[in-house]
Amino acid sequence: MSKKEISRRSFLKGTAAAGASVAAASLLPRITMAEGETPAETEFKWETGVFTDEETGWKLVGEDGKMVREGRGANGANAVVSAGTPWAAKAGLEVLKKGGNAVDAAAAVAFAISVTEPQASGIGGGGFMTLRDKDGNVRFINFRETAPALAKENYWPVVYEGGNFSVVGGASMIGGRSVGVPGTVAGMAYAVEKYGTLPLADAVQPAIDLCEKGFYIGPTTAQHLDNNYANMLAYPEFGDIYLLPEEAADELGRFTYATGDLFKNTQQAKALKLIQEQGRDGFYKGELQDAMIKVANKYGGVFQPKDFELYAAQEKEPVKGTFMGKTVVSVPLPSSGGLCIIQLLNILEAYGTDKLLAMGHNSAGYIHVLAEAMKMVYADRSKYVGADTPDATVQALMSKEYGKYLASLIKDDEAQDLGSHDPFQFEHVDTTHFTVADKEGNVVAVTFTINYYFGSKIAPAGYGFMLNDEMDDFSANPYSPNCIAPGKYPLSSMSPTIVLNEDGSPFMAVGSPGGTTIIVAVAQIILNTVLFGMDMQEAIEAPRFSEKGSGLQYEARIPQATIDELVAMGHKLSSSAWGEWDMSAGSTQGVLYAADGTLHGGADPRRDNKAFAF
Repeated sequence: MSKKEISRRSFLKGTAAAGASVAAASLLPRITMAEGETPAETEFKWETGVFTDEETGWKLVGEDGKMVREGRGANGANAVVSAGTPWAAKAGLEVLKKGGNAVDAAAAVAFAISVTEPQASGIGGGGFMTLRDKDGNVRFINFRETAPALAKENYWPVVYEGGNFSVVGGASMIGGRSVGVPGTVAGMAYAVEKYGTLPLADAVQPAIDLCEKGFYIGPTTAQHLDNNYANMLAYPEFGDIYLLPEEAADELGRFTYATGDLFKNTQQAKALKLIQEQGRDGFYKGELQDAMIKVANKYGGVFQPKDFELYAAQEKEPVKGTFMGKTVVSVPLPSSGGLCIIQLLNILEAYGTDKLLAMGHNSAGYIHVLAEAMKMVYADRSKYVGADTPDATVQALMSKEYGKYLASLIKDDEAQDLGSHDPFQFEHVDTTHFTVADKEGNVVAVTFTINYYFGSKIAPAGYGFMLNDEMDDFSANPYSPNCIAPGKYPLSSMSPTIVLNEDGSPFMAVGSPGGTTIIVAVAQIILNTVLFGMDMQEAIEAPRFSEKGSGLQYEARIPQATIDELVAMGHKLSSSAWGEWDMSAGSTQGVLYAADGTLHGGADPRRDNKAFAF
């Protein structure tokens, strides 16, 4: 009897993007049934649905099956939570309503995002928190991943071709040698213990509930699950979490979860309960530590128990700058984001904010000036900045005098090949985001990540979360200030940022995932609100662009006539153009304190983000 094969096309199309081998792709299983045969009648029932807000009726996915772009923001008198998924934002709101403060809510969001946005972040990753407490004190907590103690010279096979160093075989992006010691759990535990009002166990509970009761897969997660099917076959611990159960695959004719599927992660519930019961030790010691070391070393890693046991979150002074009378508080090293945002704003302020305002938002002239400034900032970042760059260099790059000099190099109607310059001649001495704010002035901005989608593609067996591939943020160039070394932080671009009014009261908080594009995504939100007076949701939805020295990238909602003007000025368009709403342009979450005292939360419609308020 002949057989009818259910199409595998949707799985094959994502294997190249996922970095999977042809061999892995050839292993794709087939579901077959005889011609004319129908699935047997069973009690099997696959649950599907869509996120729906009980209070407003807002849905993440419309009747047409497409992501809903409208209704992402929320305003409230008491508090706002804006996060990468509606489920995670609700988790933060739940903790606030129970009496927790913004730090408690931020921790709840972090754990919930580990469950509901697993492709981008989670307890297997790390990041940064910038916070302002109700008394006006600003803090920065670094919970970035670190290299293991045995990450020394020749950690990866490296080749030098065409003037560039590169890692052979993707070893820095996939497998055990791409993994850094995770910092998220240590960071949340530290923040809650020092600045929260509830026990850490309360912040973990909403995530456990999501694991056990389930949530409906959103469009962004579904897309990346589909793209990573071959990786799930190559790394069975990964597939054990996210491949459909056999009965469901037979019934549905597919192998990965899709938009609207109810997903329960009982494996991650086990890991979260260890954290809930034992605090940070439940993650960095004992059975969970053993499982992480075992799987990382199975795939080429060199981890030892002390790599995890000695990890600690660090509290540091944030970097500060000013723009149009407001104070910009952002991340210090090991992130380049704060100093680059401040440097970019310094250039634009020196160029003339009145001139920029007169040009009009996203006009050809405005984009031209910002693009020229962006080129110089990214060139300086590449030349001078590593995780352990001396403070004198940081201060020189952020100086107003240096910003004024760089602004003087910009020609009003001509694009130039602007590289790095010398900041020291002016020296006088200096990857998911969510935002939580409350009416008392507590503001928390957190950006954390597992780096590439689904990180290293490996997961500790039986615990339901992915390990990061943050080691790829080190440079393969052994002479770079960002070269790999034992215990070192890789350079980052994550930029959770708080902007204060002249009297020190909060004006806004914002951040974004998106790799090095984070810097310009956050800067554009600040410009949209401070310079152009936009509300937070309007500022987030505005079309974006980026220029890192290799060509202008822009969202297609910027009119073609404007792009033609830029080309006439000499701007080169990037070969990787963005779409109308492109997640490559960043996925920002922010909160703005309005003049009437209400909190205006904005969430980016480029992904599954949502803000909630009360």
